[in-house]
Amino acid sequence: MYKNLAAAIAAACFISPFSSLAAEPSPPASKSPVKAAFVYVTPVFEAGWTHQHDQGRKAVEKALGAAVKTTVVDNVAEGADSERVVRDLAQQGHDVIFTTSFGYMEPTLKVAKEFPNVKFESITGYKTDVNVSVANARYYEGRYLAGVAAGRMTQSNVAGYVAGFPIPEVLQGLNAFTLGMRSVNPKAQVKVIWLNTWFDPAKERDAAFALFNQSVDVITFHTASNAVMVAAQERGKMAIAYHSDMRKVAPDAQLMAVTHEWGAYYTQRVSDVQKGQWRTGNVWAGLKEGMIRVGDFGPKLPAKVRDEIVKVQQEISQSKRHPFQGPIADNEGKAIVAAGQKLSDVQILNMNYGVAGVMGKINP
Repeated sequence: MYKNLAAAIAAACFISPFSSLAAEPSPPASKSPVKAAFVYVTPVFEAGWTHQHDQGRKAVEKALGAAVKTTVVDNVAEGADSERVVRDLAQQGHDVIFTTSFGYMEPTLKVAKEFPNVKFESITGYKTDVNVSVANARYYEGRYLAGVAAGRMTQSNVAGYVAGFPIPEVLQGLNAFTLGMRSVNPKAQVKVIWLNTWFDPAKERDAAFALFNQSVDVITFHTASNAVMVAAQERGKMAIAYHSDMRKVAPDAQLMAVTHEWGAYYTQRVSDVQKGQWRTGNVWAGLKEGMIRVGDFGPKLPAKVRDEIVKVQQEISQSKRHPFQGPIADNEGKAIVAAGQKLSDVQILNMNYGVAGVMGKINP
């Protein structure tokens, strides 16, 4: 299903900031607590993809208090299992259901047609309906900054990248990381291992060790656990955390973290339901809106590199720099973006190649 993603995504119309989702005029606000459900693809760990979404849920509870009641169903497999879970939550009378994995998109859409009075939030999906909204983060903006850190810190000029599936979202991050790295270190190369799974700590760990055996001295990942960070700590390598701060398991290895922050978005969407103002929408937000954050710097990252990252972050947030600004060529020598130009959102969403510096063939 991932290979057919690009054509459908190209038609997406993104809205930002979050406040643009409010509708008017508004029906009467609900007097009873909003019942909000959250469906997670893995168990809730101390760090990682699901951890960040659960932090967002907790932010909703803190912000809205007695006006909301939340429910969590975790470790739900994509496909038939998720359809069953989402339908069960709708039947239980939940007012809004957040489904927090790409593979939940089709099951969410199917169930939504059966429950027109329930609101659904498909996180990382791209298909909307009258009662289905979608939201995602511009992860690639943070990845570019991570690349700057990696480019400054590597001694071997080779970074590693452990990745789930070669879909556009992952390729965006891989390519932005590579471009950020080469912006400060033109000799840098990135070796990637594709796992074809989002969550398999043993495989993630093995991939990290395989990369360390190929001259990689700094590593990052696009998978759901902290296994790569643990491996870097054990091997004495440098690593950049993804999803959440992982200094607890990699206190020496972690250079910085690229995190996604869902609290503000989730709070607004539940509040919109409570006020009768919810409507469908399509949000793609990044550093400027606070959905992507970089920081959680480790002891190995020098102050001058931290300052450089902060400066580049400001430039991206102020639209003075774009991670995909030309000239850019792919890793087979084909020109992608001319000097002075940049990729459009549609081109970014259709990404199906590796940029120069990514080692190996990309087959999304």
